[in-house]
Amino acid sequence: MTKDDIITLPNPHLREKSSRVHVITEETLQLIDEMTTAALDWEDSRPHEISAALAAVQVDRLTRVVIVRSDFDNKSVREFTALINPEVVKYEGTLIDDYEGCLSVSGVYGKVPRYSRVRVKALDTEGNEIRLKADGFLARVLQHEIDHTNGMVFIDHIRDNHKAFYTLDDKGELQPLDYATHIEGNHDLWQD
Repeated sequence: MTKDDIITLPNPHLREKSSRVHVITEETLQLIDEMTTAALDWEDSRPHEISAALAAVQVDRLTRVVIVRSDFDNKSVREFTALINPEVVKYEGTLIDDYEGCLSVSGVYGKVPRYSRVRVKALDTEGNEIRLKADGFLARVLQHEIDHTNGMVFIDHIRDNHKAFYTLDDKGELQPLDYATHIEGNHDLWQD
C-alpha cells in the first residue's frame, strides 16, 4: 500500500463502525504491514508532519486494527505497534484541548478536547490481551484511532467551535483556517 490507498473525507466508510477481529490470521498480519507501509509513504511526502498512527478503516478496511508509532519524537524511528480490537476501558485525568490532524482529513487541523489519560485494552499480533495506561500525546493518539474504529473523525469533536480549525503553512506552522471558505465550502466533511 501507498499513501494513495489512504481514504479521506467525504468517503462514507470513514463514518462506519469497524468489525471486531475474531481470529488473527496471515491476512490480519499482512494488513498491519500494508498499513505501516502506507503510513510511512504518507509521512515521506510531508516534510513537517509525522504519521503518528493509522486505523484500518483509513485504508478502506473496516476491521478494528490500528497501528501506533513507537516513537513520536524521532522521525527516523519507523516502527509501529499494532493494536487489535482496541477499546478505551477508562477515561481519566482532565479534558485538554490540543491540536490534532488526520491522514484522512486533508489539510485541516483542529483543537480537540481529549482526556489526558486513558486505559486501553487490545490484542497484540499473537492474540494476547494487553492493557495500556497512556497519558499525554499517546493518550490523545489512542483516543483518536479508537474513534476511527467507531466511525468518528476528530472534526466531529469540534463542530461548534469554528475558530478551532487550522492549516499548515509552508514552514510547518499552524495558521487559523478561514472556516467560511474552507469548511463550509466542503460541506461533505460534516455528513454523518
